Amino acid sequence: MITKKVSIYALFIALSTVGAALKIPSSLGSIALDSFPSLIASVLLGGIGGGIIAAIGHILSAYLAGFPLGPFHAIIGVEMFLLVFGYAWLYKKYSVYMASIVFTIANSALLPLPFLFLINKSFYFMIIPSLFIAAILNGLVSAVLLPRLKQLKGWRKQNQ
Repeated sequence: MITKKVSIYALFIALSTVGAALKIPSSLGSIALDSFPSLIASVLLGGIGGGIIAAIGHILSAYLAGFPLGPFHAIIGVEMFLLVFGYAWLYKKYSVYMASIVFTIANSALLPLPFLFLINKSFYFMIIPSLFIAAILNGLVSAVLLPRLKQLKGWRKQNQ
């Protein structure tokens, strides 16, 4: 059973890597479609699993961009873990729509908030548009794919 779970996590991390290569045009370079696999995984595997995949996915995206924010990417990885964990909770408690809206707002405006103080105000406002576009795309892809993936026969029985 452990081997099966590791394989499923590896599959979602690989999908995050593919998404990390699909960059959103920005001056930063690490904004990409690396979150939608973790959003899907958070619903199918649980919030902790999805959060781990989100943190690893962000680090891979930053790696492909050359770590433009250096060690600050560790902060973003932790933020992504928490955000995707929250997405799973909102999805189960309310709906995919509520989870996607909160994900988009939080990913666009709240997660970069520490950089308002760590870097400067100009940097914060510069990255919001790209983060907003990426969050909408990541949320839309997961919202479209999740209902279809949850219908796969045997998924619930095998992973509960």
